[in-house]
Amino acid sequence: MYIRSAVPATPELSLVVPAFNEVRTITETLQSIRRHLDGRALTHEVIVAADGDDGTREAAGALAAGDGRITVLGARERAGKGRAIRQAVARARGRTVGFVDADLKTPIEELEKLLPWLEEGYDVVIGSRAMSDSRIERQPPALRRAASRALRLLTRFLIGLQGIRDTQCGLKLFKGEAARDLFSRQRIDGYMFDVEVLHLALRLGYRVKEVGVRWRADRDSRLDPLAGNGRNVLDLLRIRFSGPSAS
Repeated sequence: MYIRSAVPATPELSLVVPAFNEVRTITETLQSIRRHLDGRALTHEVIVAADGDDGTREAAGALAAGDGRITVLGARERAGKGRAIRQAVARARGRTVGFVDADLKTPIEELEKLLPWLEEGYDVVIGSRAMSDSRIERQPPALRRAASRALRLLTRFLIGLQGIRDTQCGLKLFKGEAARDLFSRQRIDGYMFDVEVLHLALRLGYRVKEVGVRWRADRDSRLDPLAGNGRNVLDLLRIRFSGPSAS
C-alpha cells in the first residue's frame, strides 16, 4: 500500500490533471506523475479535475485514498476543460501551478524542460509542438491536422498572441500568483481557454516563454474536428471582443 503523505501548506508544485472520461489511462497517468515527481523529491499536490461518468473519478479516488497529495474534483456532467482547470487552480496552493493532459500526449518528463524558465523570470512557460526542437512522435489524422491548422490561422487573425506558435499543447506552467490571477479572470469553459489565458497574460504584462517538447497524438475517436471547431470559433470571437476581467 502506498504511504499517505501530507502536503505542505505551500508545496513547490500544484499539478492539475484534467480528465474527462479517461478511465482507461488515469491510473497509469497518476502513477507516472507520482513516480516522476517523487524521483525529483519535489513537494507537490496533484489535483485531478475529472468530469464524466465512466469511472475516472472513482479510479483516481482509489489512488487518492492512499496518497494525501492527490485531490479529485468533478461531476458527471461535462462542464468543459476550461472550467475544470479554472476550478482546480482556485484550489491550488503551489509556488508553481501547472496542468498536463491525462493522456500524457506530452510525457510528464518534459516538465523538466519548462521548470528552469520560471527560475529565469518568466511567469508563464508553455510546451510547444511548433519549435525547432519540438519532437512529434506520432501525427494526428489528416482531418484533425487540417482543422487544427485552420483554427491556428483564425486564432492568429483574431487574437494575435504576438508570435506564440502553439497555444494548445497540454502542458503549461505558471508562477503560482500568476496562475491564480489569470484563472480568476478566465471565463471560457471549452478548449479555447488556453488562448484566453495566454491573451490575458500578454495583455496584463506577464512574461511568456514557449518551449519545444515531445508530443504524440492519440487515437481518441471522441474528438469531432468539425462540430468541435465550430464551438471553438465562437469562443475565439468571445475572447476577441472582450477585455480582461476584473479579478
